[in-house]
Amino acid sequence: MRNYSADQIRNVAVLGHSGCGKTTIVEACLHVSGGSKRFGRIEEGNTVSDYDAEEIKRKVSISSSIIPVEWLDEKINFIDTPGYFDFVGEVKEALAVADLALIVVDGKSGVQVGTEKAWEMATEANVPKMIIVNGMDDENASWGDVCEALKQTFGKSIAPIQVPFYEDGKYIGFVNAIRRKARKFENGLVEPCEMPSGMEDEVESIRNMIEEAVAETDDELMEKFFAEESFTEDEIHKGLNIGIIDGSVTPVISSSAVNTLGIRVLMNSINKFLPPTNKVRPTMEAINPKTDDVVEINCDEAEPASAFVFKTISDPYVGRLSIFKVCSGVIKKDMMLKNVNKNIAEKIGKIYVIRGKEQIEIDRLNAGDIGAVAKLQNTSTNDTLASADRPVQMTSIEFPTPYLSKGITPKTKGDEDKLAGAVAKMLEEDKTLAFKVDKETKQSVISGIGESHIDVFVNKLKSKYKIDVDLSEPIIPHREMIKSKEQVRYKHKKQSGGGGQYGDVEIVFEPSGDLTTPYIFEEEIFGGAVPKQYFPAVEKGLQECVKAGPLAGYPVVGIKATLVDGSYHPVDSNEVSFKMAAIGAFKEAFKKAKSAIMEPINTVEVVVPDSYTGDVMGDLNKRRGRILGMEAKYGKQHITAEVPAYEMIKYATDLRSMTQGRGDFTMEFARFEEAPHDVQAHVIAKRKELVEGK
Repeated sequence: MRNYSADQIRNVAVLGHSGCGKTTIVEACLHVSGGSKRFGRIEEGNTVSDYDAEEIKRKVSISSSIIPVEWLDEKINFIDTPGYFDFVGEVKEALAVADLALIVVDGKSGVQVGTEKAWEMATEANVPKMIIVNGMDDENASWGDVCEALKQTFGKSIAPIQVPFYEDGKYIGFVNAIRRKARKFENGLVEPCEMPSGMEDEVESIRNMIEEAVAETDDELMEKFFAEESFTEDEIHKGLNIGIIDGSVTPVISSSAVNTLGIRVLMNSINKFLPPTNKVRPTMEAINPKTDDVVEINCDEAEPASAFVFKTISDPYVGRLSIFKVCSGVIKKDMMLKNVNKNIAEKIGKIYVIRGKEQIEIDRLNAGDIGAVAKLQNTSTNDTLASADRPVQMTSIEFPTPYLSKGITPKTKGDEDKLAGAVAKMLEEDKTLAFKVDKETKQSVISGIGESHIDVFVNKLKSKYKIDVDLSEPIIPHREMIKSKEQVRYKHKKQSGGGGQYGDVEIVFEPSGDLTTPYIFEEEIFGGAVPKQYFPAVEKGLQECVKAGPLAGYPVVGIKATLVDGSYHPVDSNEVSFKMAAIGAFKEAFKKAKSAIMEPINTVEVVVPDSYTGDVMGDLNKRRGRILGMEAKYGKQHITAEVPAYEMIKYATDLRSMTQGRGDFTMEFARFEEAPHDVQAHVIAKRKELVEGK
């Protein structure tokens, strides 16, 4: 594969609902362009894009794949992304380096949840959009219905630029609504033909949609549109070029990718309507790490080199592969660059263009292009590599926080270290996975976006790293406290053959009112009943006790202990004796006082379309949640509530089901609060069961 300059490159992220045909479209582009001799099929498991064993087994994409296609002396770097919501991190990575979001819509199903998500994410990333309606060969596909649904959902920026037509029920061509000329698919090419009779009105209706969208790009065109004057082809093309870049126009075309129909038109349209990467994003904002000032980086080969690592592939056999976009300058093999994020020098070894799992070695990559380098030991996703003469740091990709958590243990004893190493490598690849060993519960916990995300993780552990694991419900950390005041006297007395032990304390235990602090210790001893040198020993006893309370073994909070009296023995008293006396007094106090289990409460913000507000609020109430407020922002409702953490364990799955994937939420710990009696009983029983199980 030859080198391309920035004015010959277009980076296109392919997005859409799962199963709409994204991978097939990319596969068709590669085949039609001559990049592959065989047209891979998803059902046969032989596509270039979906090469991972899990993807072949599931017949869906689970990670993004870069497929460079050479077309008309230019290069289109297609980034095929997963449509399933659990793998949203892959879409985020693709959009971070894309010049265009190609949103694929199924001609039969029309606008789906994944279509809406793709639109929202592309808009949020400020990436221009184009829509391709795929599957037009299906007898139930309806171009008119899909275009109307697109218009209703996304507004007047929608601009269909063609009208498909059929012969004997088969999709055989389209009318270019800009030129008002028909084209027919013949022998893999697009040939001029006569417009089928009776299509004139539909073509004019579609052309009017184009003119309405294009009119928004220029004041003169707007005046002409309101004067009901028709636009020239040049005016429409100029408006499309401007409108696509600023987001005010979204062209819509058709295809039947499985038959490679419309694929040439797609690649021609990308080259025609989308300017190259150095025109779409002529400059990028970066940070000067020395001054924290914002600087502009030009997408130009003459600039000092800089590259943004947006994806990492970690393979147990091949090693780490860092995939990057060249932001400026030229990246060559054997050159030294600085990892600006970590302030470490990295030597660039061999440079590759990747095509699915294939690595094509190349001598250099120019500004705007996408490539990969192997075995960078200190570089990971979101890092910037730059010339030491101009160290700059690109804006990091913001990944969603994973909230679906599972306890994880290896089935084979002794595999704990092996599991930790494998997980570390998988976390390099997937920034929407999280892993921790809870310091309090000692449980290993894996967190992901959804059930399928966790399932893929577990399967990869088995297939790639030969580790079998069991999943369990995460242990929710609770707290224990006393609710009443109790004065307890406890005497620790032990006599053995040699020296004895004697410690006698009288302590007042009561709620401190501060649930953020385990305990407060004070002394009010008069007359030397307990010598001062034993006060620290009494406090040590309390320190040990609050680590695990007597109710269920959870840490104790909000307790005040005041040493008011006691006695000592001039020979047998020592620090150990008074420590043991304090421990005994603590346990007695918990037996006598009113005590309680405290549960963690999380602040939750749920973002949903208006139509789901009632269902979501009702569900939060069922989870013992307290609604704090609701605010409309950007066309959606933001519902804020406080909900017990235990009730949120499966919320990621339940919210998706409740809102058909349209709902999102964030969550953070707020405080501990006394749990209802039935919940306390359940927590104590579960804790006992867990301890006995060990």
